[in-house]
Amino acid sequence: MKRIALFLMTNLAIVLVLSLVLRLLGVERILDESGSGLDLNALLIFSAVIGFGGSFISLAMSKWIAKRSTNAQVITQPGNATEQWLLSTVADQAKRAGIGMPEVAIFPSPDVNAFATGASKNSSMVAVSSGLLAKMTKQEAEAVLAHEISHVANGDMVTLALIQGVVNTFVIFLSRVIGHVVDRVVFKTEQGHGPAFWITSIVAQLVLGILASTIVMWFSRQREYRADAGGAALAGRQNMIAALERLKAGQPNHLPDELVAFGINNKARDTFSKLFMTHPPLTERIARLKEAR
Repeated sequence: MKRIALFLMTNLAIVLVLSLVLRLLGVERILDESGSGLDLNALLIFSAVIGFGGSFISLAMSKWIAKRSTNAQVITQPGNATEQWLLSTVADQAKRAGIGMPEVAIFPSPDVNAFATGASKNSSMVAVSSGLLAKMTKQEAEAVLAHEISHVANGDMVTLALIQGVVNTFVIFLSRVIGHVVDRVVFKTEQGHGPAFWITSIVAQLVLGILASTIVMWFSRQREYRADAGGAALAGRQNMIAALERLKAGQPNHLPDELVAFGINNKARDTFSKLFMTHPPLTERIARLKEAR
């Protein structure tokens, strides 16, 4: 739960900042009563501005955050044979997948991991850990790169931002409706909004946000299956299976929490925690590839 909460931290922080700014500017006063009830149309527009605004600002910042949180170094000119191989492999896979050439980076970590991020298919970054380069064969590493290229080609970053925006919108909308009802029915506030509205709205937003995150996590798990299939198509099914087997045999990874959803390796632990995991268990991913025809 802690890792998932931190993964959503950037998005939620931006949502809170936007909400605060609009409140200070007096925009949120349009949510007050205009007659006998809450203006639901205005509330929905307000919620969408905050919800999608936070999600797309997070998306726009994704590469910047990734580079600084992992200390990833983008390869501009290859300094050795490994870097040259990385660039040429990503270039070949990107061409075959029909996307623009991503930035290619290496981040210092003993863990075997990789991630892809960026605001669009033609403005993305693929990064691998130094541990992956040291511990995987070239065939396995190629499969991991293909998995990440498939994420980019599938538009997963943008789709995830859209889903998060929808979830944000309805969490903000419903939390304020609940706050309004409690304020009017329980505390009998007759005009404007009293303290009960804000307290109840914040509590409801936290609870609904946790529940709604299961929807985002479900989509994230489905995109991993699709990226595995795409990686198998680009690099060979056996190579993709071998790469996942290598990840399964390795130690737990320590990718920065805000990038957990984008890493290839993220191990689930039990049935309940799987509801909040960004990745399916590696055993299930391997089984899915073996069953594919």
